[in-house]
Amino acid sequence: MMYLIEFVVVCLVVVLAGVASNPSPYFGASGLVVGASAGCGILVLFGNSFVSLVLLLVYLGGMLVVFAYSVALSSDPFPESWGDWLVGVYFGGYILLVVLFGVLFGVFENIGFGVEGADSWGLSVVRVDLSGVSLLYYWGGWVLLVGGWALLLTLFVVLELTRGLTRGGVRVV
Repeated sequence: MMYLIEFVVVCLVVVLAGVASNPSPYFGASGLVVGASAGCGILVLFGNSFVSLVLLLVYLGGMLVVFAYSVALSSDPFPESWGDWLVGVYFGGYILLVVLFGVLFGVFENIGFGVEGADSWGLSVVRVDLSGVSLLYYWGGWVLLVGGWALLLTLFVVLELTRGLTRGGVRVV
């Protein structure tokens, strides 16, 4: 279980470095899908399956629809792909930066200690995320409202940035 958690965390770091290094929104969207899936996989391995499902549905269902609409408005005839040398240089730099900060702050010394999954607490029959359902709606109502407002603001910001002076893909009409 511990090795699976460490493997998914390494996959998440590599995917996020790939998203940060790629300037093209077409290939960045696929990286975001894999990154969101890896992050939700980490939450599932720690026993928070409900929170993971909510995060996956909200993130992929909400933000990627807005992202797809924004990509449709912007026109990029020759997007940079994963195989370009400049993207590889940025990717290598980000991975080197993560390793440097890991060595500098001593993150790699404690790998494997204190990481426990949901099923390693003995004979407990209460899952960690069952109480989170009621607490999410009781205490987290304002957080969900603020999060919805932030997503709406993000929609308008992204649409305004993709419009620019040429009005994106609608300029032909």
